Amino acid sequence: MAVFIKDRTPLKPGVSSAFPMPSSLAAAWRGYSAGWIACTALAIVLATGAAGPALPQAGVALVKVDLSVVAKGYRMSKVIGSNVTNDKDEKIGTIDDVIADKKQVSFAVLQVGGFLGMGGHLVVVPYDQLVIDETGKKITLPGASKDALKNLSEYKYTS
Repeated sequence: MAVFIKDRTPLKPGVSSAFPMPSSLAAAWRGYSAGWIACTALAIVLATGAAGPALPQAGVALVKVDLSVVAKGYRMSKVIGSNVTNDKDEKIGTIDDVIADKKQVSFAVLQVGGFLGMGGHLVVVPYDQLVIDETGKKITLPGASKDALKNLSEYKYTS
């Protein structure tokens, strides 16, 4: 229970307080703002755990992940910006972005043409058509050429 002494409306003569307080306690709290008192009370509740333990969200289940499988994957932050070559080892573009739906990575956005990231033509190819070597450093799009990619519809980001 918190009792605010300062800034309260004085009681009418003959009306007693609903929350009687010993004069020594009233004197101890005199001079503190209501905000300070409320913050102190909140800190005590949080520190003592009076609110109770946090409960797990309904429907959320933790799954044990095999880290050896994760270690064999490719970090998208490393894939983005990588050069893409064709099977003739000719540079045909760079990976500008990777698009995923709710379950899997679906598409790679490639930048074709341009210079230093400027003036390029963005196209989308299915991500599973890209061949990434074991080191993750060489990415190939078999059967593609720069001209064939330039002839694809240009992709523009919507957001």
